[in-house]
Parts: sequence; structure tokens; C-alpha cells
Amino acid sequence: MSQTLTGKVVEVDSTGNLITDIPSERLRGAPTDASLRVVVDEHETYGIYPANHAQPSMTLVAIADGAAPLTIVLVDDSASAMLGVRVGAMVEVHW
Repeated sequence: MSQTLTGKVVEVDSTGNLITDIPSERLRGAPTDASLRVVVDEHETYGIYPANHAQPSMTLVAIADGAAPLTIVLVDDSASAMLGVRVGAMVEVHW
């Protein structure tokens, strides 16, 4: 059975990461591989990673780690600036 969580970007941090209002705890039990899709605004990425991931530079990554909310990161750059995503953008997680 497929599931979907919806939320929005509630903050852009000082490095341009997109902080959502989706608590990481709500993703417990969800797959972390490419069968999970995260859509923010019109951009998408697959899988969920911990904060200490080893993804290459300029990769769009969804991070769900500990008590922090789901965060969308463009490795080594600003997701907000590069993608044009601002506070209030819709976020959907599908699996």
C-alpha cells in the first residue's frame, strides 16, 4: 500500500538547506532506498539519508536523522538558491 506525507518548507537555513515541517519520526518504517520519492516544489529526489551521508557534490538529498525534521540539501551548495525554492513550498514524500 502506498503512502504519502505532505508538508511544506518552513525555513531556509544559513547554508540554503530547506527545513520542512515533516518530523523525521513520521518517516520511521518508511523505506530509505530509491522506492521513496521526495518532491519539493517541482524538484524530486529519491531515498532518505542520514546527516553523515557520503553523497557527491551537487546531489539533491533528503535527510531524516534523529529529532530534526526532514531537510532537503543540495550537497556543497544552496538548495534554495540553486532550485529557487522558498519558505512555503510544498513538500511530498511518497512510498
